[in-house]
Amino acid sequence: MKTVLKDTGSIFLHCDDKASHYLRQLLDEVFYPHNFNNEIIWSYKRWSNARHGLLKGHQSIFWYAKSKDFKFNRKYVAYSATTNLDQILQERVRDKNGKVLYKKGDDGEIAYCHDKKGVPLSDVWEIPFLNPKAKERVVYPTQKPILLLEQILDIASDENDLILDPFCGSGTTLVAGKLKNRRCIGFDKNINAIILAKERVENPIKTESNLLKRGKSFYATKSDKELKILEYLGCDIVQRNNGLDGILKNTQNKGLIGVKIQKESETLKDAIDSLLKVMEKKKFSFSILVKTKASIDDFKIPSNIKIMETIDSLF
Repeated sequence: MKTVLKDTGSIFLHCDDKASHYLRQLLDEVFYPHNFNNEIIWSYKRWSNARHGLLKGHQSIFWYAKSKDFKFNRKYVAYSATTNLDQILQERVRDKNGKVLYKKGDDGEIAYCHDKKGVPLSDVWEIPFLNPKAKERVVYPTQKPILLLEQILDIASDENDLILDPFCGSGTTLVAGKLKNRRCIGFDKNINAIILAKERVENPIKTESNLLKRGKSFYATKSDKELKILEYLGCDIVQRNNGLDGILKNTQNKGLIGVKIQKESETLKDAIDSLLKVMEKKKFSFSILVKTKASIDDFKIPSNIKIMETIDSLF
């Protein structure tokens, strides 16, 4: 593999825990330790444990590069439900001792970020294991989720790049490559694997993951309807703030724009007052309030708040 890789290329090697430590040593010998990038931990939930010992919940993928000029596309993921509002909004810097502090402007005020991309992807990937009823699942013992291979392609290649899988098995890499507009070559000594891989490439079937779309629910405070509204508006979701439910992602540098959804227990005035408190404290110049209940309002709506009527038919 090293002989055919471009200088910008990478190799991703997966093996179970019975032999992975031997292969890591072999990779160091062939690619050299300084070209080791990450041990990617593919983490997932498994609900049965017949073995005598801890339930297996992860597998390792070793990522080595051909050279220091390897291709890398930084990828961002959604904020965790445990992330508070300040962590999303405020810029941070390190002092001379390496301690992380909130950045302040020349006027001494906290500096806020207007265009937040999310959290940089880490080396722990929570991608669900294919369940027995998944549409993309085929009868092949080493099949991986397409989502796993797509993420590898995202970070280490671009469209039209050439990808090689010399042990293609059921063809998941090739299917992911087709869906991501990559050129792919795959081969395998198992003729049944080749037949299966060809069938999957000709008719790609990918199972979407609700877990990845919505994230962990331990700290989640939003109903399905609220999540759909925030997704429709294009928001980073704020879980841990009573006065704010989301922040618009794309504002074309117009400043911070918050989104609040009126709660069942709130009057429209209560919702506005709650939103205004957050806006004043966090220096939002404009916000959107999604009205969820019909009401007769005899008070003036603040000019920096836009009332949006819920369109139930969309949700």
